[in-house]
Amino acid sequence: MFGLAAAQTALAAVKPNALFSDGCVLQQGMPVPVWGWADEGEKVTVEFQGQKLTATATSGKWMVTLKELKAGGPFEMTISGSNTVTIKNILVGEVWLCSGQSNMQWTMAQTANAKEDIAAANYPKIRLFSVPRLSKDTPQPDVKGQWKECAPESVKDFSAVGYFFGRALQMARQGVPVGLINSSYGGTPSEAWTSDGVVKNDPSFAGVRERYAKALEAFPEANAKWEAAMEKHKEAVAKAKEEGKPAPAAPGRPMGPGHQNSPSGLYNAMIAPLVPYALRGAIWYQGEANATRAYEYRSIFPAMIQDWRKAWNSEMTFLFVQLAPFAPPAPGTWPELREAQLLTLRLPKTGMAVITDVGEEKDIHPKKKQPVGERLALAARAIAYGEKIDYSGPVYSKMKVKGDKIELSFNHIGGGLVAKDGKLMGFTIAGADQKFVPAEAEIKGKKVVVSSTSVAQPVAVRFGWENWPVLNFWNKAGLPATPFRTDDFPMVTAPKK
Repeated sequence: MFGLAAAQTALAAVKPNALFSDGCVLQQGMPVPVWGWADEGEKVTVEFQGQKLTATATSGKWMVTLKELKAGGPFEMTISGSNTVTIKNILVGEVWLCSGQSNMQWTMAQTANAKEDIAAANYPKIRLFSVPRLSKDTPQPDVKGQWKECAPESVKDFSAVGYFFGRALQMARQGVPVGLINSSYGGTPSEAWTSDGVVKNDPSFAGVRERYAKALEAFPEANAKWEAAMEKHKEAVAKAKEEGKPAPAAPGRPMGPGHQNSPSGLYNAMIAPLVPYALRGAIWYQGEANATRAYEYRSIFPAMIQDWRKAWNSEMTFLFVQLAPFAPPAPGTWPELREAQLLTLRLPKTGMAVITDVGEEKDIHPKKKQPVGERLALAARAIAYGEKIDYSGPVYSKMKVKGDKIELSFNHIGGGLVAKDGKLMGFTIAGADQKFVPAEAEIKGKKVVVSSTSVAQPVAVRFGWENWPVLNFWNKAGLPATPFRTDDFPMVTAPKK
C-alpha cells in the first residue's frame, strides 16, 4: 500500500515530507525539490535516477533539488542518514494541484454517470493524493495523506473535476504519468487560501481584515452561544436516532480562530505544507463564497494567484473555472463574480473554463463535471504545454456603434461563431439611461451585431448578465462564449461612495 515506507519511518531521525511516499509522481522537465526533517546537523543523502545529492539538516530541516527528470517509471528513491527510507513505485510525469471550494471537492460518486465512470477509472499511471481538510492559524510543515493509483475504489471519493482533468490530460499527452493533489474545502472564500503576509499587508484585503477583526471581537459571545446550541443539537440527534429519523444539521461554527473561512487558515494547513513540491500548475474551482463581494474579488483573486506563484518561486500555469449558471437569492452578484474571473485572465499563464451549458438552476453543484475537467485540460494543453489548439470559447474584445446597432468583435473565434439551436440568446442593450432591454443579436462573419427597436441610440451591450443565463453563443471548436459587458456602469458589489 502506498505511504507505508514513509509511515514506517515516522519516528526515525530522517523523515521526508508526506508527498514523498510510495506511489508519488514527480514533475518532469524542471528542478525537483525533495525535503524533510532530521536531527540537527545530520547529513542526508537522496539517491534517484543516477543522481546522488547530500544536504545537512539545519533547524531540523533538509532539502536537496534534483535536476530535471524524464517521464517514466516506476522508480525507487532512497533517503539515508542515520536511517534509510526507501520510496517505491515512483512515476515521473505531470503534477497538478486541484484546489478551491465545494465544486472542486465534489466527488466522482456524486457526479452524473457516476457508476459507469467510476467502473472505468482504471488508470494506474494517474496517481491521486488528497489533502485533509483543515484550517490552522499558522503555516504547517507537513501534511497527512498517501498516494493512490487511480482505480474505481480510490477515485470514487476523489475530486471529479480533478479526475476528468487528469484523464483528459493523460490521453492527450501520450499516456504520460499524471499526479493530482486534491486540496479543496467546500464553502470557503479565496482569502482563506491566501497567505497571512498578503492578507495582512496587501491593500486589496482591507475589507477582509476589517470583517475578520469584527468577527474576532464578537467571537467569545458567538462561540458560547454555539456551544450551547451544540449541546441541544446532541440531544436532538439522539432523539432522532431513537425515532428512526434523519439527524438534524449541526449549527455552524462562528467565524474565528480555526474556522475554515478565516483568512489564511486553509493556506496554512492545506497549501503551505505542499510548498515547494514541483508542479506544472494548478486548477481552481471557487468563487461562490465570494460572489456577494465580486468587486473585491477582482483584486484578491489575482493576489492569491500571485501569492502561490511567489511561494513556489514559479510562474506556474493557473487555470480556473468560471461560475456556472445558478439562481441564488442575492440578485446581480454572480455576473459580477464571473466578470472578476474574466478580468483575471490579464495575468500571464492563466486560463478559464466557461461552463454556461452545465449549470443547474436550483443546485449550486452541477453534477456534470466531465466537461469542466476536459475544458481545463484543453487550456492546460494550450497554455502549459504550448499546443496550437482552440481552448476557449469567444471572448469579447471591442465594440463599435453603428447607428442604432452595436457591432461586437471577439477573440477565440475557433473556426467561426455559432448560434446553437436557433437565434442567439442572452444579449441585452442599453442607451444612455443605462436601462438594459432584451436585444436581437445576429452573427455576421466574425462579428455579432446587436440592436433593439426600443433603443435608438445604443451605448452598451451585455451578454449572459444574469445569475441564471440561458445561452447558445459558441464557436465552431465546440466551446461556449463567456458572459461579458461592454460598459463600466456602477457595480452592485462595488463599495458605496
